[in-house]
Amino acid sequence: MTRRSYWSGTASASELQHWRAVAEDVAANLAVDALERDRRNEDPSAELDLLRQSGLVDLLHPAEFGGGGGHWESALVAVRILSRADASVAQVLAYHYINSSNIGFAADPDVQADWYRRTVEGHWVWGDSVNPVDPDLVLTADGDGYRLNGLKRFSTGASAGDVVLAAALVQGGERDGQVVFAVLDHDRSGITYLGDWDALGQRLSASGSVRFSGVPVAEADILGTLSDDPFANLITPGIQLAFGNIYLGVAEGALARGLELTRARKNAWFLSPAETYRDDPFIQRVVGEFSSQLAAVEALADKTNRGFDEVVALGSATTAADRGAIEIAVAKLKVVSTEVGIEVANRIFEITGSSSAKSEIGLDLFWRNIRTHSLHDPVDYKKLEVGAWELNGQLQPISLYT
Repeated sequence: MTRRSYWSGTASASELQHWRAVAEDVAANLAVDALERDRRNEDPSAELDLLRQSGLVDLLHPAEFGGGGGHWESALVAVRILSRADASVAQVLAYHYINSSNIGFAADPDVQADWYRRTVEGHWVWGDSVNPVDPDLVLTADGDGYRLNGLKRFSTGASAGDVVLAAALVQGGERDGQVVFAVLDHDRSGITYLGDWDALGQRLSASGSVRFSGVPVAEADILGTLSDDPFANLITPGIQLAFGNIYLGVAEGALARGLELTRARKNAWFLSPAETYRDDPFIQRVVGEFSSQLAAVEALADKTNRGFDEVVALGSATTAADRGAIEIAVAKLKVVSTEVGIEVANRIFEITGSSSAKSEIGLDLFWRNIRTHSLHDPVDYKKLEVGAWELNGQLQPISLYT
């Protein structure tokens, strides 16, 4: 099947500048009460309204349907900026970009326009119930339609968004044996949001379990079919690339907050040759180390973000080699952003001192967020992906993780 790409070329300087400014404004709003909202552990309904009002939810949708007409580089930078203030909301936005972009990657060409128009007109936020290590959804043929049954854990954005993208195995009918993506409105009969997300971090990512009990699904609700087409499967390096930007953003936020706290500290350690902590050579050494590491990760992220746009623009001309090359590039970013991000968020306390461990300061939020989300899939397997490629030119089998 020939698929055009709704994304062409790469982001201009003016486009990036625009979306950076929008994201920075939203991040500033989120930063005001990020810790308070984290502790309430509620679905981010008001936060998603802020994303809708800013235009960020429509950034990637084609301009021909009323969307922002932006590129992946702009979207990923926006996710990174939000992560500096609130990685939970950034995660929901990142998953929304990935979920809704299945319209362009996986939907049949004759229905893409309709899906995009409805999504843009409603400013929909797309949540998901796709978790590939929890394959428990079955879509059973029932008359002219289907019934969806099963339980999905780790359903990011599902309970707070407008629609849920669900991956299910079809039993019976003309689609028997296919794994399909169905798009269901939030309040569809038979969908129950269990509200059981109670993790160490990413507490506002609306990532609880969803139970589907005899949910009616029409043929028109089916967006597309899971296949091994290289273009359709750019979705996986896309979400992994979003993770890399989230981890970088969290680390940048941790360092910025650490610098703010350190500059406000009076005096210095009694053995220090300096009068203030900000002038202490050991403090400056740690800051220099962190800042340099993050500059390197940022350069790699910017390069990889733009490279992803270049591959996406190929559409149906995307080859397995094209996909493989960006998969490896993204895996490299995932490795370094995970390790540097955790390192910075963990060791930031070395420059801020014992007073910064007070609960009211909330500096732990950065570490809790990145520590939680970086367990999504083991980073050691990303190292293996890179190593197998470098040594043997071997790519991992296409999956929703590789």
